Amino acid sequence: MEIRSRMLSSRLHRGQQETATRSSLVRAGAVVGAAVAGVAARDVWQREHAILRNFPLLGRMRFLLESVGPELRQYIVASNDEERPFSRDQRRWVYASSKRQINTFGFGTDNDYEQSESLVVFKQSPFPETAPAKGEPGAAPDYALPAAKVLGAAHHRRGAFRAPSLVNISGMSYGSLSPVAVQALNRGAALAGCLHNTGEGGLADAHRCGGELIFQIGTGYFGCRDEHGHFSLERLCQRLQEAPVRAIEIKLSQGAKPGLGGLLPAAKVTEEIARIRGVPAYRDCASPSSHSAFGDVDGLIEFVERVADATGLPVGIKSAVGDDAFWERLAARMAATGGGPDFITLDGGEGGTGAAPLAFSDHVALPFKLAIARVYPVFARAGIGEDVVFIGAGRLGFPDAALHALALGCDMINVGREAMLAVGCIQAQRCHTGSCPTGVATHNRWLMRGLDPDIKHARAANYIVALRAELLSLARACGARHPALIDPDRLEVVSTPYDSTPLRELFGYEAEWPLLSNGRRIEAQELIGRPATRPAPGPVAGEHAGFPGAGDPSRSHMDARSRGETASEAG
Repeated sequence: MEIRSRMLSSRLHRGQQETATRSSLVRAGAVVGAAVAGVAARDVWQREHAILRNFPLLGRMRFLLESVGPELRQYIVASNDEERPFSRDQRRWVYASSKRQINTFGFGTDNDYEQSESLVVFKQSPFPETAPAKGEPGAAPDYALPAAKVLGAAHHRRGAFRAPSLVNISGMSYGSLSPVAVQALNRGAALAGCLHNTGEGGLADAHRCGGELIFQIGTGYFGCRDEHGHFSLERLCQRLQEAPVRAIEIKLSQGAKPGLGGLLPAAKVTEEIARIRGVPAYRDCASPSSHSAFGDVDGLIEFVERVADATGLPVGIKSAVGDDAFWERLAARMAATGGGPDFITLDGGEGGTGAAPLAFSDHVALPFKLAIARVYPVFARAGIGEDVVFIGAGRLGFPDAALHALALGCDMINVGREAMLAVGCIQAQRCHTGSCPTGVATHNRWLMRGLDPDIKHARAANYIVALRAELLSLARACGARHPALIDPDRLEVVSTPYDSTPLRELFGYEAEWPLLSNGRRIEAQELIGRPATRPAPGPVAGEHAGFPGAGDPSRSHMDARSRGETASEAG
């Protein structure tokens, strides 16, 4: 009996222990579940990161993998310069700049100089220019950088103006981008004081958030078409009264798909987009590959002058570069008639698009540097190189690429995908699927909610300002107060093995190109304020040393992980 009693007691004790253990596990599970639910709820409701907002918990795995990314890539995957279209280093620079983080890199370059085939080198001056004094144009925190040329001045347009920012946001259509992305970009343009191109999709409510606009007219004439799909000058003038439009751009072609039109699938043609574009809702919306309003160079010039006379605004064209004869004919007829485009936006073949056939993206139209070097000399030889404002586009949203473009004759720079990166794009390359994970290029309501314009507009502005800041810093290092004063003699292209060629010689530029009169050079210098006095070493010397943002206590470094998020955490 005693043995049986002990056995029963032992079993009872074990049962109590098992019950207690199960109870503890249940409580622990409940605590863990509550914690996980809390983290998930926080992810859903926070507004800083689209990835976490759209993919709670799962998105954190991306950040975890990225945190050890440099170590993994060092041994297993790819270098910081191998990914395309934008390398990891380029994306990190954009992300850090958009968050006002200090965007310097450590340990020196990881480029293999001795194996480089087209490394661009800027030849610095032994006596660099000094940064502007506090409160002067070009100084922190806004780094104002107006364009050196006045849009529309050569043709005496009533609405001629100097673009307040040399760097502006490229044309990306409403419909291709989400409403929240367009709103963020427009508000960012207002904050940074730059221009925002509408793209060919028409004028949407998201474009009316304060940013000044360039209205783009495509082959579909969306927003300015009659009932039969033809261009309507009357409707264009009506649209221009609805928003702060400063200039008009006629799109002939696009670098990523020159020679093609566009197609917005029926599912994306919502009631709102149908109203904006002037087309039937929920039916495929196609734009043809060429214009119906004109069909040759003389017709293009007449169309430009007709629109400019009616609106008073500067009118330009956007085109990829293919047929040389078109540019030669255009320059000759402009010189003969005294009319034609006030500005020309040259879109390189490496430019972006929502969707395009691979053959067109990879093999049609010249890349930007060859494009500008092919077109600019044609206008220079015709004697009108200084009359036209040249705008460059196609992966130019970085200080080195932008200054290279300016040295070849560009007067302004447009940024497209780089601005998308600033508002959260992670280069997922899902633009054509309607399932962009960060809400930038989709109309999926759940995915769009991840992009909060109240936060992202500031990041768009920060990126534009940072690009201007480093352009100014790079120009000063080369001995110029304004980036427009950099000429090809300041650049050299290094090729393997152990060889280099001056940029002027490489592209066949004559000694006086790019054309810039002495008066305009003086004018460009005066756009930047008086130099600062030499400060003592310390925090206040950051700008003088050439490091934008250095010494600002409100900024942390992009690699200071213990103090906040890493710069690669886009979205």
